[in-house]
Amino acid sequence: MSPQLELADIQGNVLSAYGRLGFPKGRFLLLNIADADAGRNVIELLRRRVTTALRWPSDRKPYPAGTIYQKRPEVTLNLAFTFRGLLALDVPIRTLRGMPDEFIDGMAARADILCDNFPKAIGKSWDPVWLDEKDPQRRVHVLVTLNTDMDPATGAPSERLDEVTREIAGLCSATKGGVALLSGHRGDNPDWQDLSAILARQEDGTFTPLPVEHFGFVDAIGDPLFDGQVPPDLVAERVIGQGKLLPDQSWAPIATGEFLLGYPDESQEIAGAAMPLDFSRNGTFYAYRKLHQNVAGWRRYLASQADAFAAVMDIPHDHAVPTLMAKFAGRWSDGVPLMVAPTFEEWQAVRRRRETAERTGDKATIAALDRALVDFTFRGDPTGATCPFSSHLRRANTRDMLDPLFGATDPKRWGGSILNNRRRILRRGLPYGRGPQGEDDSGEHGIVMLACCASLFRQFEFVQQQWMQYGLDFGSGNDTCPIIGNHGKEAKFVIATDPASGKPPFICDSLPQFIETRGGDYFFVPSMTALRMIASGTIDPT
Repeated sequence: MSPQLELADIQGNVLSAYGRLGFPKGRFLLLNIADADAGRNVIELLRRRVTTALRWPSDRKPYPAGTIYQKRPEVTLNLAFTFRGLLALDVPIRTLRGMPDEFIDGMAARADILCDNFPKAIGKSWDPVWLDEKDPQRRVHVLVTLNTDMDPATGAPSERLDEVTREIAGLCSATKGGVALLSGHRGDNPDWQDLSAILARQEDGTFTPLPVEHFGFVDAIGDPLFDGQVPPDLVAERVIGQGKLLPDQSWAPIATGEFLLGYPDESQEIAGAAMPLDFSRNGTFYAYRKLHQNVAGWRRYLASQADAFAAVMDIPHDHAVPTLMAKFAGRWSDGVPLMVAPTFEEWQAVRRRRETAERTGDKATIAALDRALVDFTFRGDPTGATCPFSSHLRRANTRDMLDPLFGATDPKRWGGSILNNRRRILRRGLPYGRGPQGEDDSGEHGIVMLACCASLFRQFEFVQQQWMQYGLDFGSGNDTCPIIGNHGKEAKFVIATDPASGKPPFICDSLPQFIETRGGDYFFVPSMTALRMIASGTIDPT
């Protein structure tokens, strides 16, 4: 039986990606605490405004009678803390020593583990705001995340976002140095990191947010679903392709403890936690990642490979770039998986089906096409001829590919996705900046990702290091992820073909660097109960 989550005790950006709920604009602020009393006073004032996981009223699909709602906020507000931040707020050492080692270390100290000192050392590539750990008054202690709606006429965030920002800055200023708003972000304003969904201008001149990132892919389609995350009546609809694959090939929600502390995880254990238990329960961890995208370099490289790829694969030249993109990602640019539409022609057929269904109001077909975005496995592609072994999709969510009996022909011997279930992460965040129109990638454009999980080491760090930076688990030797991996001078990406076709595999060689980290850290996202403890200074670890 699914757990009944205490929604009013869980911060809202854990269970929901605000961008999907009509909040396409964001702003992230970082605070430093020089005085514990002043810091606790500021946290208490902000705590009262924190957006919890309680549902908002929905016009599209009303919740069952008796559901407790919260008013839809104009601006969401959520809080998270580094280890040094909790220490600065006088959280007891006996509590802090229960925190995991990787959180205590912080992201910068683990840059080599994460392969972040590439192509340049973080001291030369990260935003200055993340690099002043030696100065106690410049250390990152608190992350304040704000999300809001936008004005369709201008594409600008709601005016309320600036008002809330000024209020937070005012709270910090009133402490006379006790709490400081840290500066040093690259971008239009060094005092914070602005975020925005990519916008499309409509024929009437208004703007609409798009669920895409700067490389051109629809993003965050396959986020995992965990037990208790959505109301019971939505589980059957959402779990397909987003939960865990069982040996009988059905889908079930992933264990709650993989994402929320204080609940059983996939090993049927409740992970060790900081004491008292109420301090950890309903909390989680974030890996904050500012990822710069070399968009011009991405476009340039694909164009440079198009002629040879079209000739080797015997496809029209205008099919080459979108097909290469799909092979790199494992999905076509609109999210349709290669496992569903292996060729350009099949992809276009799927697109035409959707266009017709949307024009005629065929909800059943639309629902089936939406389900196909996530309802697939890799067992039907044992050679990687449809979806390359080393594509980003197969690395980020291996589904059934790492089943020790992946090649077994008897379904009774299949093991589902057991090895994959303990490596899943929730992705939160938004793009930042505007993509370059020319060949200059030196501007500010990329994604700020918050990777949410109960174990930074077992989930986020494992995927980042083992699956993105090495290819052994995928039969790809030392090849890294072709999109977000580190690409040295000899980096390559192999696109396999069906041996029966007589075509040789295509090798994309000399891959340039498409993604570079520009900053980040590890944050603890406390429950509302823990926030009250932190703000009041009354934490009893005994």
